[in-house]
Amino acid sequence: MNRETPCETARILRENNDPALEEHLRSCLSCVINLNAPYYEAPAGLETKIRERLRSETAPLSRWRWIAIAASVLLAASIVGNVSLLITRTDPRQLVADEVLSAHIRSLAGTHLLDVPSSDQHTVKPWFNGKLDFSPPVKFLADFPLLGGRLEYLAGHPVAALVYGRNKHVINLFLWPATMSGPNAAVTRNGYHLQSWSANGMSFWAVSDLDETELRRFAAIYKQT
Repeated sequence: MNRETPCETARILRENNDPALEEHLRSCLSCVINLNAPYYEAPAGLETKIRERLRSETAPLSRWRWIAIAASVLLAASIVGNVSLLITRTDPRQLVADEVLSAHIRSLAGTHLLDVPSSDQHTVKPWFNGKLDFSPPVKFLADFPLLGGRLEYLAGHPVAALVYGRNKHVINLFLWPATMSGPNAAVTRNGYHLQSWSANGMSFWAVSDLDETELRRFAAIYKQT
């Protein structure tokens, strides 16, 4: 089969009938390969077969890639769904208990235990006037002396905190208007006991490191007074 001489120098020498052409053809590697190497026609349909083979090799990879992506999406959706379900199943009272306990610990660790130090309920109760949109029921309890009160914030809302004592233990009683009534609850966390109840449109949470039996007695006396 005739082939074009690939070398530009050889082409020029040939066009000029230069006798140096023969020597160039013997010494030029490109010309030697072009003139002497075997040359074969590609079989018909070879290009089509190669393309089909490439498609068959890459198709499974693509399928598995899409399967992996789909699995990742489903896993992410499942995680989000489970987290949302966990949040919706969380008892709101448990969230309140967390905030109440945190407020109690803060009051003991800092210097903001009392805004109005007084054992007289007629002094403590009026102190909240203008600071809250409700009037907290401040009660005198013989076995649990009133120490005073302060303004506290739970979930971003102002609430009343009445402070009582018992054998050198501090009891914080948090109260605010109830959005809905709920059952009495007792919670123990990290050595602290919490008692909660609803009455007369108010929510009450008492918390202390006092003995649990004593804290229950405090709650019972407060409710009966």
